[in-house]
Amino acid sequence: MMPQCRPFPSRPVRHGTAVAVGAVLLLCGCSVSSDTGAGAERPAGRTTPTTTAGRPGISEKEVHAARVLPGVGPALLARIPDSTGQVLLVTGKDRDGNTATARLYRRTPDGWEPTSASWPAHNALKGWTDDHRIGDLRSPVGAFTLTDAGGLLPDPGTRLPYDQGTGFRIAGTGSRGEPLAGSFDYVVAINYNRQPGTTPLDWTRPEGPSKGGGIWVHVDHHGPTQACVSIARDRMKELLRALDPSRKPMIVMGDAASLAR
Repeated sequence: MMPQCRPFPSRPVRHGTAVAVGAVLLLCGCSVSSDTGAGAERPAGRTTPTTTAGRPGISEKEVHAARVLPGVGPALLARIPDSTGQVLLVTGKDRDGNTATARLYRRTPDGWEPTSASWPAHNALKGWTDDHRIGDLRSPVGAFTLTDAGGLLPDPGTRLPYDQGTGFRIAGTGSRGEPLAGSFDYVVAINYNRQPGTTPLDWTRPEGPSKGGGIWVHVDHHGPTQACVSIARDRMKELLRALDPSRKPMIVMGDAASLAR
């Protein structure tokens, strides 16, 4: 039985403030058991395909062929300002599915080109929604800025503001009985119903608690989340090192059909 999250306290958590496991459960939209924890996924084995383009997992053909964000239609493209030069594109397999792929792109004079391999990812247990509500076990479809990072472990070399602290410690099990420990070793806050420029642990919900919040990109634990996106540990470190605040990075996320609108 998956518990429903409850409204968040109104006061923000300061950087480095220790937060009990139960409080982190309320913060993050990730998969949890009926006991404790909020989830992400454990690394799913990694591969490093050969490439002729000088980047792991990217072929010469992909680099030169990319002009648009694959599968993204005019509705979401219109939400990416000209000032944004980096996009993490997360594409779910179907509306009610909880597996996806994630790939980082950069804007060039000729259009968008991939700068990472395609990474396996998980999203929420019940899939995707255009109107996310707290406890619905669906990830929000949309385009959101990425401004803040943090984690239980030290900064792996990101240029984003990084909040390290014990508030990111998590325990318990996910919806498939998988351990959640380490899920928040590295996180990037998705600016859905949150105040940009604050620690990912900040409880501020500008649109109100019913709209959920605390939605992150974080370390995978081999299971669906409550609303977050999760990728393998090494891919999280790669993402953190690649994100450049001067490029005003965003995440574009949703199931394939929704992205294409």
